Amino acid sequence: MSSKHLAAPAVRCFVLASRLIPDLDGGFCRAVLGRARDLLDAGIEAELLTVDPGTVADHDAHRAEFVRRGELDRPERLRNLFDEAVADPSWLRAAARPGEPDPSLEYRSIPETAPIIELPVIVGDPDWHLSTAPVVVRAADGSVAGVLDGFGGLYRAWLDHILATTGDDRPSVVIIEARQLGELFVEWDSPAKLVHTTHTAHIGEPYTPDAPILPLWQRWLDVAGAFDAVVWLTAAQRDDVIARFGGDRIDEVLPFGVTAVATPRRSEQRDRHRGVMVNRLAPGKRLDHAVRTWRRVVDQLPDAVLDIYGEGPSRPAIEALIAELGLTGRVILHGQISDPDTVLDDPAVLLLTTAFEGQGLAVLEALAHGTPVVSYDVRYGPAEALGDGGGVLITSGDESAFADAVLRVLTDDELHARLVDEAHRAAQSRSRAATTEALVRLLADVAERPRRR
Repeated sequence: MSSKHLAAPAVRCFVLASRLIPDLDGGFCRAVLGRARDLLDAGIEAELLTVDPGTVADHDAHRAEFVRRGELDRPERLRNLFDEAVADPSWLRAAARPGEPDPSLEYRSIPETAPIIELPVIVGDPDWHLSTAPVVVRAADGSVAGVLDGFGGLYRAWLDHILATTGDDRPSVVIIEARQLGELFVEWDSPAKLVHTTHTAHIGEPYTPDAPILPLWQRWLDVAGAFDAVVWLTAAQRDDVIARFGGDRIDEVLPFGVTAVATPRRSEQRDRHRGVMVNRLAPGKRLDHAVRTWRRVVDQLPDAVLDIYGEGPSRPAIEALIAELGLTGRVILHGQISDPDTVLDDPAVLLLTTAFEGQGLAVLEALAHGTPVVSYDVRYGPAEALGDGGGVLITSGDESAFADAVLRVLTDDELHARLVDEAHRAAQSRSRAATTEALVRLLADVAERPRRR
């Protein structure tokens, strides 16, 4: 169902992310691009904004790839601060105040020759983005035209320029997709409204509601009441945050939606001895649990194959474990995949062994193809995604129970057929059209409410 039947609110919308680079940030990148595309389908001309200091050539290549994949309708919709400063630095020079570089710091020049911006290099500080060390702006003759107060001053100056030059008096709503950026806009002197999304869990090990708060999250939660809405992907995470930190924010639940295939492959049409995983090869994904599970699977089904799509720092450790357990050719690391939809029709089951999630986009994508899921019951996402069936939830970390569940799904014909049907129905109830409709209503409400900061 298309969202074009909705009455689009009279707002200008901007989706702000730190970076959008093909195949680098996995589900995050797909989700952000998908949100902008859904808004466009609903009649809202959302522009994507990024602030990563890559080269113009690199960014042009990224745009072309996103267009090729159908994730971006036209290259111009994805804008980058540094590309625009290089093309026309007049707005940057107009925003600069008198000042000089900090002689104690090294600076990165952009571009490298005939620099227009010089960024302070903050070494060894995870909170580098909060530094107010001067960002140097160069005049056309190479002299210092002035400075901006840190990365926050630079980013806010760009947004001020964008809003001032659109020639449009509709209210503006900026959807902020990264906490490091959100922190820099809580005191932004602009009439624009701010909607802040969340993408992952706010807790560390052992990932229980009372587990330690991750440092970046704690600082962000301290200022989150300044946003005009905070969007959570699951009701469980919203409820955990309210129970622990109170409700001084405007908290909304807006999960990502999926587009279900018209007719999923039936159980008997699938490769009943094939499993699939789509996630980064990172420690938090606990791929070692999946590999050990597959050792038990192969002991009973010698021709069984587990295809793992994704890339990341855990690849060497996973490769070593595959070899150690004699699973070469039975567990295959395929590397990064640009479109998970292409590998979710044939497998009998998707495995999710993660320690934590924001929502678990791979689970939703599997359901959209009628592919049953076996997942650890972790915060946050799998329990809500599988609430209407389509998979099996296992206590987090119980490898024996997880392996038993995978074997049941692979070998029990009646169970598998039922899960295929449930998965497809569950995906249909979580459509992108419904999610987009809820987002459009949220933007309309935010545009009409008084600004909170």
